[in-house]
Amino acid sequence: MQDIKTYIKNNKERFLNELIELLKIPSVSADTAFTQDVFNTADAVKTSLEKAGCDKVEVCETPGYPIIYGEKIIDKNLPTVLVYGHYDVQPADPINLWDSPPFEPIIKKTEIHPEGAIFARGSCDDKGQMYMHVKALEYMTSTGNLPCNVKFMIEGEEEVGSESLAWFVPRNKEKLANDVILISDTGMIANDIPSITTGLRGLSYVEVEVTGPNRDLHSGLYGGAVANPINILTKMIASLHDENNHITIPGFYDNVEELSTEERAEMAKAPFSFEAYKNSLKIKDVYGEKSYTTNERNSIRPTLDVNGIWGGYTGEGAKTVIASKAYAKISMRLVPNQDWKEITELFKNHFESIAPKSVSVKVTPHHGGQGYVTPIDNIGYKAASKAYEATFGKTPIPQRSGGSIPIVALFEQELKSKTILMGFGLDSDAIHSPNEHFGVWNYLKGIETIPYFYKYFTELYR
Repeated sequence: MQDIKTYIKNNKERFLNELIELLKIPSVSADTAFTQDVFNTADAVKTSLEKAGCDKVEVCETPGYPIIYGEKIIDKNLPTVLVYGHYDVQPADPINLWDSPPFEPIIKKTEIHPEGAIFARGSCDDKGQMYMHVKALEYMTSTGNLPCNVKFMIEGEEEVGSESLAWFVPRNKEKLANDVILISDTGMIANDIPSITTGLRGLSYVEVEVTGPNRDLHSGLYGGAVANPINILTKMIASLHDENNHITIPGFYDNVEELSTEERAEMAKAPFSFEAYKNSLKIKDVYGEKSYTTNERNSIRPTLDVNGIWGGYTGEGAKTVIASKAYAKISMRLVPNQDWKEITELFKNHFESIAPKSVSVKVTPHHGGQGYVTPIDNIGYKAASKAYEATFGKTPIPQRSGGSIPIVALFEQELKSKTILMGFGLDSDAIHSPNEHFGVWNYLKGIETIPYFYKYFTELYR
């Protein structure tokens, strides 16, 4: 497979241009203003799979956005790899914090990416990483290096909870039958320190609404006499953590997996620069749950964070008003064994119970999913490790991630398959943030590494 480097070198500009064209389409699944753009992106993904060598590609209708299914079956006696990815992206807001328009991709050199990085919404999460698999397939089919069967399932609702995928998977078990699931929607420690994600946190996402008086009130005439929903909401949110940043919801930690001292010691072996971490975020110190390290806080511990808060007057100038309503969006990242539906119910009951009688509270669950841990002794992980060794010259480090891909637990439940998470992004790539980017080197390295996974998985499967 030595010719893969030559193939990538000869097609580098085309690979970049194709991804840039895909990134120009604002496929924001959370905002109905972009509905047609999401459908247009689905069509573009279908076309790319056809050109890459899939013999069969379908746009599968769902209750929401379509799922693109593709397959290349060369021998039913050989193993089958199912590739999952998503073509939808996060909203680009706040637009004013981007150095360049989020849907006008540009390549710029950075300190971490001296060969350049593609700046655009979705460049790393997940269009760029998903498209690595399309180009890897192209290489394997065009050069006769595809050693096994491959299927693709690319969805358009990952950023809003994958509801349609949860509907689609149980209804299409035979179509999706596989021997291993391969996903690139995670990251690695550094370009010179490859790692494989072995754990994902679960998620519970809710919206809260606090209502006081039946209308907005003059803050002079009514201030101090009636409850201010914004004041109340902020107090309620503040009470959700104690002085040790421990979450105060009763029952929240009942099923939290506590790692042994030995396991935590193994985690601590992963390279980590405390100063570099702070400098990259321009913060003077870290913050989090007492008695846990930074890497433990963002991977093996559950969290509760306010993702947005609003109410009252936020326009230019002043308006002296007590708002009738105040709102917040809250996410809870969960660890394995925490059931997201149970946690959502615990949050709802607790948040309603701590509200004073002067306001009413409404909690609306949005979406969620279970956490996931994949063992490192299965052939999928071993194949991934050998693939990284082949292209990086180093054995990758197993690492748990703080992020969530809620659908992964469903895959194991419905398809009875293990998932291997081969991510090529970096923590500094600013996913979900302004100025999201994906290194050109990382994009091409992913295309180079993925075919080796197919090679080694097929060999180990036998």
